[in-house]
Amino acid sequence: MQDSLISIEEFLCYYSTKMDRRRLILYLLLNVFVSACVTGGILFWYDRNYRSASLSVVQPAAPLNVQGGAPAASFDPNVDIPVEIVSIVGAGTLDAEWVIVRNAGGEPISLSGWQLKDSNRNVFTFPNLTLNTGGAVQIHTISGTNTVIDLYWGLNDPVWESGEEAQLLDPSGNVRAVYTVP
Repeated sequence: MQDSLISIEEFLCYYSTKMDRRRLILYLLLNVFVSACVTGGILFWYDRNYRSASLSVVQPAAPLNVQGGAPAASFDPNVDIPVEIVSIVGAGTLDAEWVIVRNAGGEPISLSGWQLKDSNRNVFTFPNLTLNTGGAVQIHTISGTNTVIDLYWGLNDPVWESGEEAQLLDPSGNVRAVYTVP
């Protein structure tokens, strides 16, 4: 009789060990599935928010003519200039906040002297920069070193908040693009 009791105990021990292995495999498969979903979500978000601006072609404008000075920029407010505010990313978070401005037209556009304004009258004035056809530039709220695809506002507080309106104005003060922060 004792032999049969030992064999039952051994059976129960074996069965519980086998169940632990099954549970372990189930948890591992669940972990792989969740990890794949999170990674896919992050890659989707990255592709949607970063890639659109980082693949753009932006070149600085030609230097000013020192002897004759720069020709006066004259913009006709009735002429459509195909520049747009594509998106405002990270509204309310200083380190993650930026605006993407893109040239949607067929000709290069000089943004020298253009301004980006929010509803609270914060103003960013563009340096001497030309956007080629399809080109884009990111305007970061924080401080940093300007490049041909990244400009820095140099502020210590976030600028954008949900529902706020961003305006892009030409050097004459004409509104050329409007975007409402989601």
